[in-house]
Amino acid sequence: MSTALNRLGALEAAHKLQRRELTAVQLVRACFARIEQRENTIHAWTALQKQAALEHAEALDQGALRGLLHGLPIGVKDLFDTVDLPTRYGSAIYERHQPGLDAAAVALCRHAGAVVIGKTVTTEFATYQAGPTRNPRNAAYTPGGSSSGSAAAVADDMVPFALGSQTAGSIIRPASYCGIVGYKPTFGAISRAGVKSLAESLDTVGGFARSVPDVALFASVLMRDPRLLNLAYDAKPRIGMYRSLQWRHAQAETKEAFAQAAATLSRAGAHVEEVPLPPEHCLLVQLHADIMAFESSQALAYERLEHAAQLSPKIQAILEAGARICAEEHIANLARAAESRARVDGWFDKYDVLLAPAASGEAPFADLGTGDPQFSRAWTLFGLPCLSLPFATGPQGLPVGLQLIGKRHDDHRTLAIAAWVHERLLAAREPDIGASGMWPRG
Repeated sequence: MSTALNRLGALEAAHKLQRRELTAVQLVRACFARIEQRENTIHAWTALQKQAALEHAEALDQGALRGLLHGLPIGVKDLFDTVDLPTRYGSAIYERHQPGLDAAAVALCRHAGAVVIGKTVTTEFATYQAGPTRNPRNAAYTPGGSSSGSAAAVADDMVPFALGSQTAGSIIRPASYCGIVGYKPTFGAISRAGVKSLAESLDTVGGFARSVPDVALFASVLMRDPRLLNLAYDAKPRIGMYRSLQWRHAQAETKEAFAQAAATLSRAGAHVEEVPLPPEHCLLVQLHADIMAFESSQALAYERLEHAAQLSPKIQAILEAGARICAEEHIANLARAAESRARVDGWFDKYDVLLAPAASGEAPFADLGTGDPQFSRAWTLFGLPCLSLPFATGPQGLPVGLQLIGKRHDDHRTLAIAAWVHERLLAAREPDIGASGMWPRG
């Protein structure tokens, strides 16, 4: 029995734990067994605490049920402060950094009964300098960034859920590359307290799991919204298919998945319609990049001014570009973003959700970097809730996801429609995807 426990989804495991059909110790041991088997290949973790996790699990087994996450092992991106584990933010500057408290999201998970088993790899300050993590589907490829360790740990069955964050495409892209569900909620829906800031207008806390109901379970705790536990959806959604003005960068596998999804959902009864592309959206990728660069140069002022020699050339370039943008330009950029956001908000009078590419295609080779976040930048800029849904495979046999986007502050309906959409996409899945919607494990 224990050899398969690590493959349980979060919701299934939670139900077994609540009914005492499974102990937290059994589940934690199974997860550590998987880590010991695969970590030398995947490199998903920066720190682990096996003994402390097992002691916590044993205490949970002997006591009353703590909450919805009772006994569930989780990974925490190394951008989140943790009281019992080092927090390095992916940088040598913080090699010996030990925070004295938990980030708010970590504290809420612990209070609900989750067992933190370790910290997962992040890229340097959640930017573009790749860490050591490899894609569980094929270790020659990147898992994406910046939440690389969290995505890889969930995809490789090391934990059923892991916390992540997104400033550009750091949840949606890794989820697509690794073949799992990634969820970036409405901007500000989950507290960022205790998470190293990169861009104040963009940073969003979310996470990874193996299904939409699994991410919704954790979101219900982190957003204090019990409605997310019920994703029943009886209507036929109105879905806007949004290619984006970056469509020319989409690879054949993404274009094919996009077309297959439109046809599949239309047959399932959804009202599917192509969304016209506003010309001004060609500026959104650069607009997001400029806002991110300016705010990063502010948020990382100490590191930029006092420890420049310990920063990678990639992040130095971002911070230097941001330092060249003056406050007046930044204010104008924020105003342009607000104008575009207001127009997009109006789209949801016509569509319940949008469906768009999650990434250009399959994961690139690891030595080529973490991939391009261009297909997520606009939605992060607008603060809209987004999910990456695993659906297809590319020519290298690697996952290809699609991105579902909902209305701001309408996360409950977005998640419910995402569950409806994903169930129907998986019913038409390719033969090499298992019944759970997951790719074969390593």
